[in-house]
Amino acid sequence: MPIIDPEAIVGSRITNQNLSRWLHSLPGVDKVGLEARAAALSTRSIKTTSKAWALDMAISMMDLTTLEGADTKERVRSLCLKALTPDPDDLTTPQPAAICVYGDMVKHAKEALGKSKIQVAAVATAFPSGRASLAVKLLDTKDAVNAGADEIDMVIDRGAFLSGQYLEVYKLIQAVKKACERKDGSHAHLKVILETGELETYDNIRRASYLAMLAGADFIKTSTGKVSVNATLPTTLLMLEAVRDWYDETKIQIGVKPAGGIRTSKDAIKYLVVVKEIAGEKWLTPKYFRFGASSLLNDVLMQRQKLSTGHYSGRDYVSVD
Repeated sequence: MPIIDPEAIVGSRITNQNLSRWLHSLPGVDKVGLEARAAALSTRSIKTTSKAWALDMAISMMDLTTLEGADTKERVRSLCLKALTPDPDDLTTPQPAAICVYGDMVKHAKEALGKSKIQVAAVATAFPSGRASLAVKLLDTKDAVNAGADEIDMVIDRGAFLSGQYLEVYKLIQAVKKACERKDGSHAHLKVILETGELETYDNIRRASYLAMLAGADFIKTSTGKVSVNATLPTTLLMLEAVRDWYDETKIQIGVKPAGGIRTSKDAIKYLVVVKEIAGEKWLTPKYFRFGASSLLNDVLMQRQKLSTGHYSGRDYVSVD
């Protein structure tokens, strides 16, 4: 993978003043145009063959998630078993990309998944608020990596970002990236959660996306799923434009993960259309696009079964999470 020189991209050494100048020099977002484009793409019709492909692709892109205070090792293991065999009546059903859990549940997920290719993602850095000291955030990350996490979903300090403390956010992401390193020299993939519903403007979302990529994010993620406004189609479109343009400039491909509120196969297909039309087919892979989802899988399985048999099964066709 190419290595970027942040100072070359910013045009000077990395200081808060220079980061601010660089981020505020990015083109402003046309709110009306962005939302109109997203609305137009959401009306695209999908034919049967393409729909079958899209449903399978959506499953393969899911980070099947349980992030509740009441989580237990039994609940996590049950979710892992569902990931291993999403539809026991149709073994051609793809497996999701990952299981996403709290750090203390990583070891239970790893045990349940065994030698499968399903990744284990752990939320870290005082998820979902991000309100903790740097030392705590890094220990949170290292604990999850040491337990076997393949991916880390971190949260940025939205308060620091909104008050213009860009260097603080930049250094946090870099430090967490360092904490993702393993003893063998590899590292857990880092997804940086922007919590777009709290960033107030589309311009801020674009700036946060670029700041995260500059600092070394492997993925940029919309949301924790714990606030009132989570993933939206316009926000995801904007982030896809950012990673596309970043790739054009640096040849480094960054992933995008919308999370929170994506519950139906119809919703998922809309997002896949946006991925193809905005970023292109290079992003139509679980390596570069994920859905953060807890209930989406059930609806996709129902729609998949409807396509193959011509009818829906009863309520007990899919398990209840």
